[in-house]
Amino acid sequence: MAICRSLFIALTILSVLASSTDTARGNDCREPVWAGRFYPADSNALTADLARLCNQARQDSFVKPPGRFLRALILPHAGYIYSGTTAAHAALVLDKNQFDKVILLGPDHRVGFKNGAISDVSSYRTPLGKIPLHADARGLLRQTELFRPIPQDYDAEHSLEVNLPFLQYLLGGFELVPIVLGSAQPAPMAAALDPLLTPQTLVVVSSDLSHYLPYDLAAGKDKQTINQILKLDGQTLAASDNSACGLVPLLVLIDLARRHNWQPWLIYYANSGDTAGNRDKVVGYAAIAFYGDTNMDKQPTTANAISAEQGRILLTLARQTIALKLGLPVPDDERKKLDKELRDPALQRERGTFVTLHRHGQLRGCIGSIAAVEPLAANIRHNAVNAAFGDPRFPPLQKKEFAEVDIEVSILTDPQPLSYNNGAELPARLRPKIDGVILRDGLASATFLPQVWDQLPRPEEFLNHLCVKAGLRPNAWQTGKLEVFTYQVQYFSE
Repeated sequence: MAICRSLFIALTILSVLASSTDTARGNDCREPVWAGRFYPADSNALTADLARLCNQARQDSFVKPPGRFLRALILPHAGYIYSGTTAAHAALVLDKNQFDKVILLGPDHRVGFKNGAISDVSSYRTPLGKIPLHADARGLLRQTELFRPIPQDYDAEHSLEVNLPFLQYLLGGFELVPIVLGSAQPAPMAAALDPLLTPQTLVVVSSDLSHYLPYDLAAGKDKQTINQILKLDGQTLAASDNSACGLVPLLVLIDLARRHNWQPWLIYYANSGDTAGNRDKVVGYAAIAFYGDTNMDKQPTTANAISAEQGRILLTLARQTIALKLGLPVPDDERKKLDKELRDPALQRERGTFVTLHRHGQLRGCIGSIAAVEPLAANIRHNAVNAAFGDPRFPPLQKKEFAEVDIEVSILTDPQPLSYNNGAELPARLRPKIDGVILRDGLASATFLPQVWDQLPRPEEFLNHLCVKAGLRPNAWQTGKLEVFTYQVQYFSE
Protein backbone atom coordinates (compact mmCIF):
# COMPACT_ATOMS: atom_id res chain seq x y z
CA MET A 1 0.00 0.00 0.00
CA ALA A 2 1.39 3.41 -0.87
CA ILE A 3 2.47 5.57 2.09
CA CYS A 4 -0.14 8.30 2.30
CA ARG A 5 1.09 11.82 2.97
CA SER A 6 -0.47 14.80 1.29
CA LEU A 7 1.77 17.40 -0.29
CA PHE A 8 1.24 19.48 2.81
CA ILE A 9 2.45 16.66 5.05
CA ALA A 10 5.52 16.25 2.90
CA LEU A 11 6.49 19.85 3.61
CA THR A 12 5.68 19.88 7.35
CA ILE A 13 6.13 16.41 8.76
CA LEU A 14 9.78 16.79 9.75
CA SER A 15 9.14 19.98 11.66
CA VAL A 16 6.18 18.68 13.65
CA LEU A 17 7.21 15.09 14.29
CA ALA A 18 8.92 15.79 17.59
CA SER A 19 6.15 17.96 19.02
CA SER A 20 2.98 16.32 17.73
CA THR A 21 2.70 13.49 20.25
CA ASP A 22 3.04 15.93 23.15
CA THR A 23 0.18 17.99 21.71
CA ALA A 24 -2.10 14.94 21.73
CA ARG A 25 -1.89 14.58 25.52
CA GLY A 26 -4.92 15.67 27.51
CA ASN A 27 -7.06 14.94 30.53
CA ASP A 28 -8.84 11.87 29.12
CA CYS A 29 -9.34 13.86 25.93
CA ARG A 30 -7.53 13.51 22.63
CA GLU A 31 -6.36 17.06 21.94
CA PRO A 32 -5.90 18.38 18.38
CA VAL A 33 -2.47 17.77 16.90
CA TRP A 34 -2.81 19.25 13.41
CA ALA A 35 -4.74 22.43 14.20
CA GLY A 36 -2.65 25.32 12.96
CA ARG A 37 -0.98 23.06 10.42
CA PHE A 38 -3.65 21.37 8.31
CA TYR A 39 -6.47 23.74 9.31
CA PRO A 40 -6.85 26.90 11.45
CA ALA A 41 -6.31 26.55 15.19
CA ASP A 42 -8.46 29.56 16.06
CA SER A 43 -12.15 28.64 16.32
CA ASN A 44 -13.39 31.82 14.61
CA ALA A 45 -10.92 31.46 11.75
CA LEU A 46 -11.77 27.78 11.40
CA THR A 47 -15.53 28.48 11.34
CA ALA A 48 -15.00 31.17 8.69
CA ASP A 49 -12.87 28.78 6.63
CA LEU A 50 -15.49 26.02 6.84
CA ALA A 51 -18.31 28.41 5.98
CA ARG A 52 -16.44 29.68 2.93
CA LEU A 53 -15.57 26.18 1.67
CA CYS A 54 -19.07 24.78 2.26
CA ASN A 55 -20.80 27.77 0.67
CA GLN A 56 -18.60 27.35 -2.41
CA ALA A 57 -19.43 23.62 -2.54
CA ARG A 58 -23.16 24.37 -2.33
CA GLN A 59 -22.88 26.20 -5.65
CA ASP A 60 -22.34 22.80 -7.27
CA SER A 61 -25.26 20.46 -7.87
CA PHE A 62 -25.78 16.97 -6.52
CA VAL A 63 -29.13 15.24 -6.83
CA LYS A 64 -29.77 12.96 -3.87
CA PRO A 65 -31.34 9.66 -4.96
CA PRO A 66 -35.06 9.87 -4.11
CA GLY A 67 -36.42 7.57 -1.43
CA ARG A 68 -32.97 6.53 -0.25
CA PHE A 69 -31.07 7.26 2.94
CA LEU A 70 -27.49 8.42 3.41
CA ARG A 71 -25.49 5.69 5.13
CA ALA A 72 -21.79 6.52 4.54
CA LEU A 73 -19.31 9.03 3.13
CA ILE A 74 -15.78 8.93 1.75
CA LEU A 75 -13.86 12.17 2.42
CA PRO A 76 -10.18 13.21 2.01
CA HIS A 77 -7.85 14.17 4.86
CA ALA A 78 -5.12 16.50 3.58
CA GLY A 79 -4.52 20.12 4.59
CA TYR A 80 -7.58 22.24 3.86
CA ILE A 81 -5.75 24.31 1.24
CA TYR A 82 -5.41 21.09 -0.75
CA SER A 83 -8.44 18.87 -0.02
CA GLY A 84 -10.83 21.23 1.78
CA THR A 85 -12.73 22.02 -1.41
CA THR A 86 -13.49 18.32 -1.90
CA ALA A 87 -14.31 17.58 1.75
CA ALA A 88 -16.66 20.58 1.84
CA HIS A 89 -18.92 18.83 -0.69
CA ALA A 90 -20.23 16.85 2.27
CA ALA A 91 -22.37 19.99 2.73
CA LEU A 92 -24.49 18.79 -0.20
CA VAL A 93 -25.63 15.68 1.71
CA LEU A 94 -25.31 16.48 5.45
CA ASP A 95 -27.69 18.49 7.63
CA LYS A 96 -27.72 19.53 11.27
CA ASN A 97 -28.69 16.74 13.70
CA GLN A 98 -28.99 14.24 10.85
CA PHE A 99 -26.96 11.61 12.75
CA ASP A 100 -26.19 11.10 16.41
CA LYS A 101 -23.29 8.65 15.95
CA VAL A 102 -20.40 8.73 13.48
CA ILE A 103 -18.14 5.72 12.92
CA LEU A 104 -14.97 7.31 11.51
CA LEU A 105 -12.43 5.01 9.83
CA GLY A 106 -9.00 6.20 8.77
CA PRO A 107 -5.67 4.59 7.84
CA ASP A 108 -2.59 4.45 10.07
CA HIS A 109 0.23 6.61 8.74
CA ARG A 110 2.60 6.68 11.69
CA VAL A 111 2.74 3.64 13.99
CA GLY A 112 2.37 0.38 12.06
CA PHE A 113 0.13 -2.29 13.56
CA LYS A 114 -2.34 -5.01 12.64
CA ASN A 115 -6.12 -4.65 12.76
CA GLY A 116 -7.71 -1.62 14.41
CA ALA A 117 -6.89 0.90 17.13
CA ILE A 118 -9.11 3.26 19.12
CA SER A 119 -7.99 6.23 21.22
CA ASP A 120 -7.88 5.45 24.93
CA VAL A 121 -9.88 8.57 25.83
CA SER A 122 -13.47 9.62 26.47
CA SER A 123 -13.55 12.49 23.95
CA TYR A 124 -11.82 14.22 21.04
CA ARG A 125 -11.31 17.97 20.93
CA THR A 126 -11.02 20.31 17.95
CA PRO A 127 -11.02 24.12 17.97
CA LEU A 128 -14.82 23.84 17.61
CA GLY A 129 -15.20 21.93 20.88
CA LYS A 130 -15.30 18.43 22.34
CA ILE A 131 -16.81 15.36 20.69
CA PRO A 132 -17.70 12.60 23.17
CA LEU A 133 -16.83 9.03 22.27
CA HIS A 134 -19.80 6.69 21.88
CA ALA A 135 -20.05 3.68 24.17
CA ASP A 136 -19.55 1.50 21.09
CA ALA A 137 -15.89 2.59 21.05
CA ARG A 138 -15.30 0.92 24.42
CA GLY A 139 -17.34 -2.05 23.28
CA LEU A 140 -15.05 -2.60 20.32
CA LEU A 141 -11.98 -2.42 22.57
CA ARG A 142 -13.31 -5.47 24.40
CA GLN A 143 -12.87 -7.39 21.14
CA THR A 144 -9.18 -7.75 21.82
CA GLU A 145 -8.57 -9.89 18.75
CA LEU A 146 -9.37 -6.97 16.47
CA PHE A 147 -8.92 -3.71 18.36
CA ARG A 148 -6.26 -2.21 20.60
CA PRO A 149 -6.19 1.10 22.50
CA ILE A 150 -4.01 3.96 21.25
CA PRO A 151 -2.19 5.46 24.26
CA GLN A 152 -2.55 9.25 24.28
CA ASP A 153 1.22 9.71 24.08
CA TYR A 154 1.28 8.10 20.61
CA ASP A 155 -2.05 9.34 19.21
CA ALA A 156 -1.01 11.78 16.50
CA GLU A 157 -2.84 10.26 13.52
CA HIS A 158 -4.18 12.98 11.20
CA SER A 159 -6.57 10.96 9.01
CA LEU A 160 -9.36 11.11 11.61
CA GLU A 161 -8.71 14.55 13.07
CA VAL A 162 -8.80 16.48 9.81
CA ASN A 163 -12.39 15.39 9.06
CA LEU A 164 -13.82 16.23 12.47
CA PRO A 165 -14.26 20.02 12.06
CA PHE A 166 -16.27 19.47 8.86
CA LEU A 167 -18.50 16.95 10.65
CA GLN A 168 -18.96 19.26 13.65
CA TYR A 169 -19.78 22.22 11.42
CA LEU A 170 -22.29 20.32 9.27
CA LEU A 171 -23.88 17.89 11.74
CA GLY A 172 -23.70 19.76 15.02
CA GLY A 173 -23.54 17.42 18.02
CA PHE A 174 -22.82 13.71 17.68
CA GLU A 175 -20.91 10.92 19.42
CA LEU A 176 -17.83 9.41 17.81
CA VAL A 177 -16.42 5.93 17.23
CA PRO A 178 -12.88 6.76 15.97
CA ILE A 179 -11.02 3.80 14.46
CA VAL A 180 -7.54 3.83 12.95
CA LEU A 181 -6.95 0.78 10.76
CA GLY A 182 -3.58 -0.81 10.13
CA SER A 183 -3.05 -3.93 8.05
CA ALA A 184 -6.29 -5.88 8.45
CA GLN A 185 -8.69 -8.26 6.75
CA PRO A 186 -11.77 -6.21 5.78
CA ALA A 187 -14.41 -8.89 6.39
CA PRO A 188 -13.84 -9.35 10.17
CA MET A 189 -13.72 -5.58 10.59
CA ALA A 190 -16.99 -5.14 8.71
CA ALA A 191 -18.56 -7.92 10.78
CA ALA A 192 -17.51 -6.16 13.98
CA LEU A 193 -19.02 -2.86 12.85
CA ASP A 194 -22.20 -4.29 11.35
CA PRO A 195 -24.07 -4.70 14.68
CA LEU A 196 -23.29 -1.05 15.54
CA LEU A 197 -25.22 0.36 12.57
CA THR A 198 -28.48 2.12 13.43
CA PRO A 199 -30.76 4.52 11.54
CA GLN A 200 -28.86 7.40 13.18
CA THR A 201 -25.35 6.11 12.40
CA LEU A 202 -23.14 7.55 9.66
CA VAL A 203 -20.01 5.71 8.52
CA VAL A 204 -17.24 8.02 7.31
CA VAL A 205 -14.11 6.71 5.61
CA SER A 206 -11.14 9.07 5.48
CA SER A 207 -8.93 8.47 2.45
CA ASP A 208 -7.00 10.30 -0.21
CA LEU A 209 -6.53 8.72 -3.63
CA SER A 210 -3.34 8.40 -5.74
CA HIS A 211 -0.12 10.05 -4.60
CA TYR A 212 2.58 12.03 -6.39
CA LEU A 213 1.67 11.26 -10.00
CA PRO A 214 1.68 13.91 -12.76
CA TYR A 215 -1.68 15.65 -13.08
CA ASP A 216 -3.08 13.84 -16.15
CA LEU A 217 -1.80 10.43 -15.04
CA ALA A 218 -3.28 10.96 -11.57
CA ALA A 219 -6.66 11.94 -13.00
CA GLY A 220 -6.79 8.73 -15.05
CA LYS A 221 -5.66 6.58 -12.13
CA ASP A 222 -8.18 8.18 -9.78
CA LYS A 223 -10.98 7.69 -12.30
CA GLN A 224 -10.22 3.95 -12.28
CA THR A 225 -10.22 3.88 -8.46
CA ILE A 226 -13.49 5.79 -8.24
CA ASN A 227 -15.12 3.41 -10.75
CA GLN A 228 -13.99 0.43 -8.67
CA ILE A 229 -15.57 2.00 -5.59
CA LEU A 230 -18.78 2.81 -7.46
CA LYS A 231 -18.96 -0.80 -8.64
CA LEU A 232 -18.19 -2.07 -5.11
CA ASP A 233 -15.32 -3.98 -6.70
CA GLY A 234 -13.13 -4.49 -3.67
CA GLN A 235 -11.15 -7.29 -5.26
CA THR A 236 -9.83 -5.12 -8.11
CA LEU A 237 -9.32 -2.17 -5.79
CA ALA A 238 -7.28 -4.26 -3.36
CA ALA A 239 -4.98 -5.38 -6.18
CA SER A 240 -4.40 -1.84 -7.50
CA ASP A 241 -1.14 -0.06 -6.80
CA ASN A 242 -1.17 3.54 -5.51
CA SER A 243 -4.97 3.69 -5.59
CA ALA A 244 -5.76 5.09 -2.12
CA CYS A 245 -3.97 5.48 1.18
CA GLY A 246 -7.12 4.44 3.05
CA LEU A 247 -7.36 1.15 1.19
CA VAL A 248 -8.30 -0.98 4.21
CA PRO A 249 -11.04 1.42 5.42
CA LEU A 250 -12.38 1.58 1.86
CA LEU A 251 -12.54 -2.22 1.64
CA VAL A 252 -14.36 -2.36 4.99
CA LEU A 253 -16.92 0.14 3.68
CA ILE A 254 -17.37 -1.83 0.45
CA ASP A 255 -18.02 -4.95 2.53
CA LEU A 256 -20.68 -3.11 4.57
CA ALA A 257 -22.21 -1.71 1.39
CA ARG A 258 -22.53 -5.20 -0.08
CA ARG A 259 -24.17 -6.49 3.09
CA HIS A 260 -26.80 -3.76 3.13
CA ASN A 261 -27.20 -2.92 -0.57
CA TRP A 262 -25.79 0.60 -0.21
CA GLN A 263 -25.12 2.25 -3.54
CA PRO A 264 -22.25 4.77 -3.93
CA TRP A 265 -22.65 8.09 -5.74
CA LEU A 266 -19.75 10.37 -6.69
CA ILE A 267 -20.27 13.89 -5.36
CA TYR A 268 -17.01 15.55 -6.36
CA TYR A 269 -13.44 14.84 -7.49
CA ALA A 270 -10.33 17.05 -7.59
CA ASN A 271 -6.63 16.80 -6.89
CA SER A 272 -4.05 19.05 -5.30
CA GLY A 273 -3.13 20.41 -8.72
CA ASP A 274 -6.61 21.94 -8.89
CA THR A 275 -6.18 23.77 -5.59
CA ALA A 276 -2.84 24.78 -4.06
CA GLY A 277 -0.20 22.40 -5.43
CA ASN A 278 1.82 22.22 -8.62
CA ARG A 279 0.82 19.70 -11.28
CA ASP A 280 4.05 17.72 -11.41
CA LYS A 281 3.16 15.57 -8.38
CA VAL A 282 -0.42 15.64 -7.17
CA VAL A 283 -2.63 13.86 -4.63
CA GLY A 284 -6.20 12.85 -5.56
CA TYR A 285 -9.34 13.51 -3.50
CA ALA A 286 -12.96 12.36 -3.82
CA ALA A 287 -16.21 12.86 -1.94
CA ILE A 288 -18.48 9.84 -2.39
CA ALA A 289 -21.85 9.21 -0.69
CA PHE A 290 -23.40 5.80 -0.06
CA TYR A 291 -27.18 5.51 -0.01
CA GLY A 292 -29.37 2.63 1.14
CA ASP A 293 -32.94 1.77 0.17
CA THR A 294 -33.91 1.49 3.84
CA ASN A 295 -33.26 3.67 6.86
CA MET A 296 -32.05 0.57 8.76
CA ASP A 297 -35.28 0.23 10.76
CA LYS A 298 -36.02 -3.03 8.93
CA GLN A 299 -32.55 -4.50 8.55
CA PRO A 300 -32.85 -8.16 9.62
CA THR A 301 -29.15 -8.81 9.02
CA THR A 302 -28.12 -6.31 11.69
CA ALA A 303 -30.45 -7.67 14.36
CA ASN A 304 -29.37 -11.26 13.78
CA ALA A 305 -25.75 -10.53 12.96
CA ILE A 306 -22.97 -12.71 14.30
CA SER A 307 -20.26 -10.59 15.91
CA ALA A 308 -16.62 -10.76 14.91
CA GLU A 309 -15.84 -12.57 18.18
CA GLN A 310 -18.59 -15.14 17.56
CA GLY A 311 -17.23 -15.58 14.02
CA ARG A 312 -13.79 -16.28 15.48
CA ILE A 313 -15.31 -18.94 17.74
CA LEU A 314 -16.97 -20.63 14.76
CA LEU A 315 -13.71 -20.63 12.81
CA THR A 316 -11.96 -22.19 15.79
CA LEU A 317 -14.73 -24.80 16.01
CA ALA A 318 -14.34 -25.71 12.33
CA ARG A 319 -10.56 -26.02 12.62
CA GLN A 320 -10.68 -28.08 15.83
CA THR A 321 -13.34 -30.36 14.35
CA ILE A 322 -11.24 -31.12 11.28
CA ALA A 323 -8.08 -31.56 13.36
CA LEU A 324 -9.76 -34.12 15.63
CA LYS A 325 -11.16 -35.97 12.62
CA LEU A 326 -7.61 -36.19 11.23
CA GLY A 327 -6.38 -37.53 14.55
CA LEU A 328 -4.29 -34.45 15.27
CA PRO A 329 -3.83 -33.37 18.90
CA VAL A 330 -5.83 -30.44 20.28
CA PRO A 331 -4.71 -29.27 23.76
CA ASP A 332 -7.24 -29.87 26.54
CA ASP A 333 -7.25 -26.23 27.60
CA GLU A 334 -8.14 -25.12 24.06
CA ARG A 335 -10.96 -27.66 23.86
CA LYS A 336 -12.35 -26.60 27.25
CA LYS A 337 -12.13 -22.92 26.31
CA LEU A 338 -14.03 -23.57 23.08
CA ASP A 339 -16.70 -25.65 24.87
CA LYS A 340 -17.30 -22.73 27.21
CA GLU A 341 -17.48 -20.22 24.36
CA LEU A 342 -19.99 -22.37 22.47
CA ARG A 343 -22.54 -21.90 25.27
CA ASP A 344 -23.30 -18.50 23.77
CA PRO A 345 -27.08 -18.57 23.00
CA ALA A 346 -26.46 -16.89 19.63
CA LEU A 347 -24.45 -19.96 18.54
CA GLN A 348 -27.34 -22.26 19.43
CA ARG A 349 -29.85 -20.65 17.10
CA GLU A 350 -30.83 -22.67 14.06
CA ARG A 351 -29.08 -21.19 11.00
CA GLY A 352 -28.00 -22.41 7.60
CA THR A 353 -24.23 -22.45 7.14
CA PHE A 354 -21.44 -23.26 4.68
CA VAL A 355 -17.84 -24.15 5.44
CA THR A 356 -15.27 -23.47 2.72
CA LEU A 357 -11.65 -24.60 2.60
CA HIS A 358 -8.92 -23.01 0.48
CA ARG A 359 -5.36 -24.24 0.03
CA HIS A 360 -2.80 -21.89 -1.51
CA GLY A 361 -5.70 -19.68 -2.62
CA GLN A 362 -7.48 -22.52 -4.45
CA LEU A 363 -10.78 -24.09 -3.44
CA ARG A 364 -10.23 -27.31 -1.47
CA GLY A 365 -13.78 -28.09 -0.37
CA CYS A 366 -17.12 -26.38 0.22
CA ILE A 367 -20.20 -27.98 1.75
CA GLY A 368 -23.17 -26.39 3.43
CA SER A 369 -26.84 -26.52 4.28
CA ILE A 370 -29.19 -23.75 3.25
CA ALA A 371 -32.07 -24.72 5.51
CA ALA A 372 -31.85 -23.88 9.22
CA VAL A 373 -32.30 -27.43 10.51
CA GLU A 374 -29.99 -27.53 13.54
CA PRO A 375 -28.13 -25.21 15.91
CA LEU A 376 -25.44 -23.04 14.36
CA ALA A 377 -22.51 -24.67 16.17
CA ALA A 378 -23.68 -28.19 15.32
CA ASN A 379 -24.18 -27.22 11.69
CA ILE A 380 -20.65 -25.81 11.48
CA ARG A 381 -19.27 -29.08 12.89
CA HIS A 382 -21.09 -31.20 10.31
CA ASN A 383 -20.22 -28.97 7.38
CA ALA A 384 -16.56 -28.69 8.42
CA VAL A 385 -16.24 -32.47 8.30
CA ASN A 386 -18.11 -32.70 5.00
CA ALA A 387 -16.09 -29.90 3.38
CA ALA A 388 -12.82 -31.56 4.38
CA PHE A 389 -13.71 -35.18 3.68
CA GLY A 390 -17.01 -35.36 1.80
CA ASP A 391 -16.88 -32.90 -1.08
CA PRO A 392 -17.08 -35.20 -4.15
CA ARG A 393 -15.00 -32.78 -6.21
CA PHE A 394 -11.89 -33.35 -4.08
CA PRO A 395 -10.11 -36.24 -2.36
CA PRO A 396 -10.34 -36.30 1.44
CA LEU A 397 -8.10 -33.81 3.18
CA GLN A 398 -4.74 -35.21 4.30
CA LYS A 399 -2.84 -34.43 7.50
CA LYS A 400 0.03 -32.90 5.54
CA GLU A 401 -2.37 -30.39 3.98
CA PHE A 402 -4.05 -29.26 7.19
CA ALA A 403 -1.62 -26.49 8.13
CA GLU A 404 -1.86 -25.06 4.61
CA VAL A 405 -5.65 -24.79 4.64
CA ASP A 406 -7.54 -21.54 5.27
CA ILE A 407 -11.10 -21.87 6.55
CA GLU A 408 -14.12 -19.66 5.86
CA VAL A 409 -17.54 -20.01 7.50
CA SER A 410 -20.70 -18.47 6.05
CA ILE A 411 -23.89 -17.80 8.02
CA LEU A 412 -27.04 -17.62 5.89
CA THR A 413 -30.29 -15.74 6.23
CA ASP A 414 -33.47 -17.65 5.43
CA PRO A 415 -33.95 -17.92 1.63
CA GLN A 416 -36.76 -15.81 0.20
CA PRO A 417 -38.55 -16.50 -3.12
CA LEU A 418 -37.74 -14.03 -5.90
CA SER A 419 -40.62 -13.16 -8.17
CA TYR A 420 -39.91 -12.30 -11.80
CA ASN A 421 -41.97 -12.21 -14.96
CA ASN A 422 -39.59 -13.71 -17.51
CA GLY A 423 -36.02 -14.81 -18.01
CA ALA A 424 -34.96 -11.53 -19.58
CA GLU A 425 -35.94 -9.74 -16.36
CA LEU A 426 -34.12 -12.10 -13.99
CA PRO A 427 -30.51 -10.76 -14.23
CA ALA A 428 -31.64 -7.26 -13.29
CA ARG A 429 -33.46 -8.58 -10.19
CA LEU A 430 -30.26 -10.02 -8.71
CA ARG A 431 -27.87 -7.98 -6.54
CA PRO A 432 -24.28 -8.90 -7.43
CA LYS A 433 -22.01 -9.51 -4.44
CA ILE A 434 -25.00 -9.28 -2.08
CA ASP A 435 -27.39 -12.11 -2.95
CA GLY A 436 -26.75 -15.80 -2.73
CA VAL A 437 -28.97 -17.49 -5.31
CA ILE A 438 -30.81 -20.83 -5.41
CA LEU A 439 -32.20 -22.16 -8.70
CA ARG A 440 -34.69 -25.01 -8.64
CA ASP A 441 -36.38 -26.99 -11.41
CA GLY A 442 -38.22 -29.97 -9.94
CA LEU A 443 -35.57 -32.14 -8.26
CA ALA A 444 -32.71 -30.24 -9.92
CA SER A 445 -31.34 -27.57 -7.62
CA ALA A 446 -28.10 -25.65 -6.98
CA THR A 447 -26.86 -22.58 -5.14
CA PHE A 448 -24.00 -20.11 -5.31
CA LEU A 449 -22.92 -18.11 -2.28
CA PRO A 450 -22.57 -14.33 -2.72
CA GLN A 451 -18.78 -14.79 -2.70
CA VAL A 452 -19.06 -16.47 -6.14
CA TRP A 453 -19.87 -13.08 -7.67
CA ASP A 454 -16.16 -12.29 -7.33
CA GLN A 455 -15.42 -14.97 -9.94
CA LEU A 456 -18.61 -14.50 -12.01
CA PRO A 457 -19.48 -10.78 -11.81
CA ARG A 458 -21.94 -10.67 -14.74
CA PRO A 459 -25.46 -11.86 -13.75
CA GLU A 460 -25.93 -13.76 -17.01
CA GLU A 461 -22.63 -15.60 -16.56
CA PHE A 462 -23.47 -16.26 -12.91
CA LEU A 463 -26.83 -17.77 -13.87
CA ASN A 464 -25.32 -19.85 -16.70
CA HIS A 465 -22.81 -21.50 -14.35
CA LEU A 466 -25.45 -22.01 -11.66
CA CYS A 467 -27.71 -23.81 -14.15
CA VAL A 468 -24.82 -26.10 -15.12
CA LYS A 469 -24.17 -26.83 -11.45
CA ALA A 470 -27.83 -27.88 -11.12
CA GLY A 471 -27.47 -30.24 -14.10
CA LEU A 472 -29.48 -28.00 -16.42
CA ARG A 473 -28.70 -26.37 -19.74
CA PRO A 474 -26.63 -23.18 -19.27
CA ASN A 475 -29.42 -20.96 -20.57
CA ALA A 476 -32.25 -22.74 -18.71
CA TRP A 477 -32.84 -19.59 -16.62
CA GLN A 478 -33.95 -17.76 -19.77
CA THR A 479 -37.17 -19.82 -19.95
CA GLY A 480 -38.55 -17.98 -16.93
CA LYS A 481 -39.84 -21.25 -15.46
CA LEU A 482 -37.24 -21.85 -12.73
CA GLU A 483 -37.92 -21.24 -9.06
CA VAL A 484 -35.46 -18.66 -7.74
CA PHE A 485 -34.64 -17.90 -4.11
CA THR A 486 -32.16 -15.39 -2.70
CA TYR A 487 -30.42 -15.11 0.67
CA GLN A 488 -27.65 -13.07 2.23
CA VAL A 489 -24.50 -14.19 4.02
CA GLN A 490 -22.25 -13.13 6.85
CA TYR A 491 -18.87 -14.73 6.33
CA PHE A 492 -15.72 -14.98 8.41
CA SER A 493 -12.31 -16.15 7.25
CA GLU A 494 -8.97 -16.94 8.83
